[in-house]
Amino acid sequence: MSQLRDIAGSNDADTLVVAPDPLAPGLSVAVSGIDHTGAGIDTRVVTEKPLTLFLNRQEIVTMMTIGDHPELLAIGYLLNQRMLEPDNPVTGVDYDADLDVVIVRTERETDYEAKLQKKVRTSGCAQGTVFGDVMDGFETVSLSAEAQLKTSWLYALTRAINTTPSLYLEAGAIHGCVLCEKDRPLVYMEDVGRHNAVDKIAGWMHVNNADPASKIFYTTGRLTSEMVIKTVMMGIPILVSRSGFTAWGVELARKANLTLIGRARGRRFIALSGTERIEYDLDPQTVVDEDRKSARKGAGDD
Repeated sequence: MSQLRDIAGSNDADTLVVAPDPLAPGLSVAVSGIDHTGAGIDTRVVTEKPLTLFLNRQEIVTMMTIGDHPELLAIGYLLNQRMLEPDNPVTGVDYDADLDVVIVRTERETDYEAKLQKKVRTSGCAQGTVFGDVMDGFETVSLSAEAQLKTSWLYALTRAINTTPSLYLEAGAIHGCVLCEKDRPLVYMEDVGRHNAVDKIAGWMHVNNADPASKIFYTTGRLTSEMVIKTVMMGIPILVSRSGFTAWGVELARKANLTLIGRARGRRFIALSGTERIEYDLDPQTVVDEDRKSARKGAGDD
């Protein structure tokens, strides 16, 4: 387990446990071009590269990713696709940066062959995948009825997240997901596909044995069926986004009693499911609203 602890991240009570590193080598590159006036400019653009995932001896998938936290991405992907059951211990994760390959080894053999036969591709960006039996597991998840979301927490979280240095602010064209507790962001992951960012957080939670019942999940992307399913399957009772909803996402959230909050910008938000968890403890008129002309666009709107 020491290898897994090495990829889990630090733990500083005053900072993000895992924070974006927008200036990390290899995550973005400078590209020359011209602007709307014809003047020459240099701008940062995010990189993407393939990462091939093996589960024991079986090749599972090749994902396009920015390349950070490959071990957590691999574990989270397998968990969210239900190819790795939580009670099947991970005995090792090997990442080869030269080959762009990550291998997850488990104590017991898995039933990946049957699951690969049932694969259904979703319409999410970068072709996120959901397996046919995920919905069977979705029906059995019971989210915490004791979880709550104070509006003071929501306002503090959105302000903290939107001002955190990130690859999105550096280069754009990327999605962000943040695991939070009360008014504190804990783990902030980014990637070119929103499902990759979610999977990295799922991997972090698994490695750290994090209790999902007390957590809040924030995403810059749209509240689609895939985002709702993954949040519910992780056992997190509250999902928040700057962006909007899809009808099936709302339907699934109501079925699972997931608290679903979208269009959370400045003092405004809309809740379409699980509203009983919301405690209005702060007058929204005391919150500084976003300037519509200068407000940061949600990455999910790119």
